[in-house]
Amino acid sequence: MQTEEEIVSRVLGGDLNSFKLLVRQYERLVTSMVHRVVQHVEDEQDICQEVFIKVYKHLAGFKFQSKLSTWIAQIAYSTAINYVKKVSGKKSLTIDITDLENYQEDTDNPERILQRKNTSTFIQGEIAKLPLQYRTVVTLYHFNELSYHEIEQITGMPEGTVKSYLFRARKMLKDKLANYLK
Repeated sequence: MQTEEEIVSRVLGGDLNSFKLLVRQYERLVTSMVHRVVQHVEDEQDICQEVFIKVYKHLAGFKFQSKLSTWIAQIAYSTAINYVKKVSGKKSLTIDITDLENYQEDTDNPERILQRKNTSTFIQGEIAKLPLQYRTVVTLYHFNELSYHEIEQITGMPEGTVKSYLFRARKMLKDKLANYLK
């Protein structure tokens, strides 16, 4: 396993295979980040490609003052936010609800599996309806498993704001889920 420094050094030296490795390693993070912010399926792939082009162009400026994943996530977040700002007045954004439970093997009965899938779909839909800042913080913390400090570095929000948004988003989701399960 190569360290981040070795991968960056090889990419900067012109090794395209190392860049492919970097893309494979962080593709899921970038895709998740872009999907949660943009929610416009038709453009997500283009935006992800734009993120990796920016990573490639600016990799020489990366000084290892944070983790490479944090730096890449910050680029993905900024690129996605810029896209939303650019298109928000030009066309309506669609909401794409994905089911993250599909990867889990389940041995429960079919009714229980369907109930879990419906609940998961409901939660994903409610996350998609959250204000952008709340949705972003929930995604970074729960789905990308980033720390408060890493989220602060990516979004530029103070750590206290990140905690506050996360608390409020959880409360909103808890209330919606309680009403759904009644």
